[in-house]
Amino acid sequence: MRINKFLAECGVASRRNCDKLIKDGLVTVNGKVANLGDDVDEFNDSVSVDGKKVNLAKKHEYYIMNKPKGYVCTVKDEKDRKTVMHLLPPGVGRVFPVGRLDYDSEGLLILTSDGDLCNRLTHPSSEIPKTYVVKIEGSLDEPALARLRKGVEIDGVKTKKCTIKIVDETRDYTKYHVIVTEGRNREIRKMFLTEGKEVKFLKRIKIGDLGLSGLDRGAVKKLSKEEVEYLKNL
Repeated sequence: MRINKFLAECGVASRRNCDKLIKDGLVTVNGKVANLGDDVDEFNDSVSVDGKKVNLAKKHEYYIMNKPKGYVCTVKDEKDRKTVMHLLPPGVGRVFPVGRLDYDSEGLLILTSDGDLCNRLTHPSSEIPKTYVVKIEGSLDEPALARLRKGVEIDGVKTKKCTIKIVDETRDYTKYHVIVTEGRNREIRKMFLTEGKEVKFLKRIKIGDLGLSGLDRGAVKKLSKEEVEYLKNL
């Protein structure tokens, strides 16, 4: 099994973050520092991360969280900020957050030990729709919204087409439902900045058709077997 997949299956982190651990020299196989692309024998090799031995999860765990603002989506933060792991109730096994919701954003977050599901939900080729509530001061006219829907250039790369619908509009602000199919870093915030608008509120409310189901801000619950199967088949 490829080393990054093995680590993800152990519940260490997503494959992308496992690659970083390997690059940083924190992963060893049978006492030797691992390299990207290495294979491991999951039954006979001894694998450690930062000096601690890791093992394959006997049974994967799946949770949904309504992430509040002020938490980062990582297992451990280099700047010592609060992470979403601090919100998990006692008894939860070794899981990691799937994808990103930045420090100032909130909403639906999946946490799991299933590396394959994480890869499916976050890989751009899957094109899984994710729905967000976005609030800005004032409003955007139709030509500006048309440009955003068509795709705009961010950091030298054009975004994929997206769906944007007005859901609430006042003299002072406008709220939109924005559906995107890729998960680039701060993508929606950067999209609106191309039209001169700073996002004041950002909340993910759906992955596919899976929603928060009345889950309070900061609350966590275990996903049902049906919900897990739904995510696996998106």
